Amino acid sequence: QVHLVESGGAWVQPGGSLRLSCAVSGRAVSTATMSWSRQAPGKGREWVASSYFGGDTSYKDSVRGRFTISRDNAKNSVYLQMNNLKPEDTGTYFCAMAGSRDYWGQGTQVTVSS
Repeated sequence: QVHLVESGGAWVQPGGSLRLSCAVSGRAVSTATMSWSRQAPGKGREWVASSYFGGDTSYKDSVRGRFTISRDNAKNSVYLQMNNLKPEDTGTYFCAMAGSRDYWGQGTQVTVSS
């Protein structure tokens, strides 16, 4: 059974940085496309970044240049380095693994405010 657990969310001031982690069990991250999405209060979930099985990455326009998705196959984990955070980055961040069905974690809360 595939299980994803996110961590690293916190309150941070605008301009600050956070690194989110997603620990995966039950399937190797090296075999799958991994993604991060977020959901702001009162809004729908939106895609943020993906690390594709072939090695490429892609980002939502508003985070490109500030966020970096990476994976550590040895630790079977995926990360999201977030720099120069803005209030509009506030939300619950979810990690997902694509497959015959998508697997999601429970989310970790990021709050950006002064």
